[in-house]
Amino acid sequence: MWFGSKQPVVAKASTVIQKPVEEVFHFVGDEFFANYPRWSPEVVELHRLSEGPLQKGTTARQVRIDHGHRTETTFAVSEFQPHRRICFTGLSNAFFCSYEFERAGSPGAATRVAFTFELKELEPYMRPFEKLIRAAVQDGVERTVKNLKGLIEGSG
Repeated sequence: MWFGSKQPVVAKASTVIQKPVEEVFHFVGDEFFANYPRWSPEVVELHRLSEGPLQKGTTARQVRIDHGHRTETTFAVSEFQPHRRICFTGLSNAFFCSYEFERAGSPGAATRVAFTFELKELEPYMRPFEKLIRAAVQDGVERTVKNLKGLIEGSG
């Protein structure tokens, strides 16, 4: 019987947002705790566990409800490069995600945001559902960049 692989589940998506990179980064990075539940509505609770602005080492706890399944995770900012890249690493669950920002089009006019999400390894009981999980994760990543684009471009 096939039980799936131990390969990570990786999903990527990108979009071009018609706002300058500084504005897009501010929305995602500087205002993370206010805005993350807006672009990821599966997040029903978000708590900062460390003081100060979002930066490398900042920790937080989130509760998500994805397809009726409740998960609670603790994560940390593993990389923070203003106007370029923010990465998060799961502390209680093996995941990694990154947001990458680069200027697109004429100078200052638009920003390409690339979002990557990786589950490092599926739990053994989840391996028979690997194809469904991969599809759901890819759908979630695509929805994330679509939501970011709509929120940021709509914010005037």
